[in-house]
Parts: sequence; structure tokens; C-alpha cells
Amino acid sequence: MYEEIAEQAKTAVEELLQVAGLKAGGLFVVGCSSSEIGGHKIGSDSNVEAANAVFGAIYPVLKARGIYLAAQCCEHLNRALIVEREAAEKHRIPIVNVVPQPKAGGSFATAAYHAFEHPAAVEELSAQAGIDIGDTLIGMHLQPVAVPVRVSLRKIGEANLVCARTRPKFIGGGRAHYDEQMM
Repeated sequence: MYEEIAEQAKTAVEELLQVAGLKAGGLFVVGCSSSEIGGHKIGSDSNVEAANAVFGAIYPVLKARGIYLAAQCCEHLNRALIVEREAAEKHRIPIVNVVPQPKAGGSFATAAYHAFEHPAAVEELSAQAGIDIGDTLIGMHLQPVAVPVRVSLRKIGEANLVCARTRPKFIGGGRAHYDEQMM
């Protein structure tokens, strides 16, 4: 079961990255309800093994490309995020003090905290892309113009899957011209 979940998560991230155009140093947010993956109501049945399977599949893909993973915590920690300290420093994001737990922060954020070399918690950031596994509402951590990306999967385990990339805002008006590569 966990191998299939891991494969689904890896596939979703790889397909999103093909479309998103993230460069090394970019931020990629992941919200993950391990409860929803198992077919339970969000926040009701935290599953450390499922979270570890998803994290173990996603993190190496992003790390190999030099992209920073931001693991969104649950609402008990106001959807704070766990990142590598280097990411917070590079992007000038203030660090806060909290250590996620499976029932207060979520199993996925806990997995990230324990796997990162120098984990840090931040309250907010503006990622260029992300995946939402189980309706965790990552939109608050994406740059202002989020564009949905359809990948070949609709679910990871039993959890709904939504992927998004961002693009710069279009400004100007009828006479404005836009850079097609940034769309």
C-alpha cells in the first residue's frame, strides 16, 4: 500500500515539475493529509507511515533539482511550514519556533522536520508551485496567480490531489504586450 502511495506522489511531482518551470532555489509547497490518504476525514487519523512514504518519494525528486520543499503543517499550527533553514535564509523568511508532531502539525510536516538537515518553521511563504494532497488548502502559500495543473492522477491513496504552478501577474491593459515564456 505505501509503495503505491509513494509512486503516486513521485509521479504527481514529476509531472507538475515538467510544466511548472521551477528553477534551482525555487520553493515547492506540499500540503498532505495522511488521514485523507487512508480514506479518513482530514485530521482524524494521522498516519506516520503514509506521510513518510509520500515524503520519501517527493523530497529526493525536489532535492535533485535544487528545489526547496516547504511542508505545510495542519491548522493546529496555523498552516505554518517546515523548510530547510537555508531556504528560509535565502528567501528572507522569518523563522518561528515550533516542532510539529503527528497530531499537532501533521505527520507529513513531522516527517520533513525529522528528515531535513537543518529544519526551520516559518509562518508563510510564496511558493512557485505545489501539490495539495487531501484538500489541505495550500493556496495561501502560493504566489498570487496560481494556475491549476492537471496531472495523470486525481488521487494519492484515497486523498484528492490538486496541483498548481504560478505565473507573474499580467498588468497593463489592451495595449500591453506579454512575455509568452512567463505564461
